Formats: sequence, structure tokens, C-alpha cells
Amino acid sequence: MAGLSRFALRGLAGRWLALLAGAAMLAWSGVCAAQPSVENQVKAAYLFKFAGFVEWPEGSFVRPDSPLQIGVAGNDGLADQLEQMVAGRTVGGHAISVRKLRRGDPLQGLHILFIGAGERAAVIDMLAAARGQSVLTVSDADDGIALGCMIAFVVAQDRLRFDVALGQVNSSRLRISARMLAAANRVQGAT
Repeated sequence: MAGLSRFALRGLAGRWLALLAGAAMLAWSGVCAAQPSVENQVKAAYLFKFAGFVEWPEGSFVRPDSPLQIGVAGNDGLADQLEQMVAGRTVGGHAISVRKLRRGDPLQGLHILFIGAGERAAVIDMLAAARGQSVLTVSDADDGIALGCMIAFVVAQDRLRFDVALGQVNSSRLRISARMLAAANRVQGAT
């Protein structure tokens, strides 16, 4: 990889994201209703790949070797899938750790926060706790974007996709790659 140009690496990253989106769409099609673990696998794959397409502001990691932390609330099955998927993997030189969260748990140190649809009040509380922090918030709540999430999983044409709310992303000082935005189902706040 050392010999690849920045342009070539971007091309590879774009193709990887496109392949992931295609695999997610195929996996989701009609199978997820019968097999929740497949749905969790697809969501876990998205969460893992999102980490590679987001830039966190300086100071988001305590040390250069600090892990990238993904918090999962409201879906322990997804947290378990994600733990298995990221074991031994790194993103941007950071090992990945997964934390199962409950309503009221502190969010310090998180880089990505997934909030399961569950109880609406819990979703609202956790999003409020993350507001003002450089934490990528993701949910599968039906109205996740309206509630203030940055990324919401949606089903479009019987496939699992994701919408992005750029207003929420920009206010958190995060930067999302144009390649990830291109793979989104819908981007709100795009000019």
C-alpha cells in the first residue's frame, strides 16, 4: 500500500464503500425480517465502515494510540456482532473498542454512538447527552434525523441504507468523506 498514490487509495476506499453498500443491500433484502442477526451484521458492518470515512477534530483521542470507541445503546445483539467484527482491527491506526451503553451512562470518550430505536425518550436523552461533543450519532429510529441524529438507518426499496444530516455533522466539528455521502440514500443539508 505504501506505493499507492492518494488518488488510488481514494478510489479503493470508494469501491470498498460501494461494495459494502451493495452487500448490505443484498443481505437486507427480505432476509432481515426473519433473521435479526443478519440485520445486526449489516448494521455492524456499516458502523465499522463509517469509522473509516469520518475525521474527528484534534483532541478527540487522548493519545495517538487511544482506541476508537463505538458505543451501542438499545441493541445488545448489535453490540455483540460489532465486537466480533472489529476484534483485532484498526481504523486510522486506532484499535476499535465497543461499549454497551444504557440510558444515563456517560458518553465521554466515544467517537461513534449507535442508539437503537427502542424507547423514544431514551433516544432523545442520549442524543441530548451527545450534543456538543464530536461524536458521530447513528440510530435506526424511524425519525432519527428529526430527533437530531447525524445518520439514520432507513429501509429504501427493501434494502438497508442510511440518511445523513449534514447540519448535525457540521455542528459537531466532524468531517464525513464525500465518498460516504455519495453512498448515502439521502443527504439533508447538502448544497
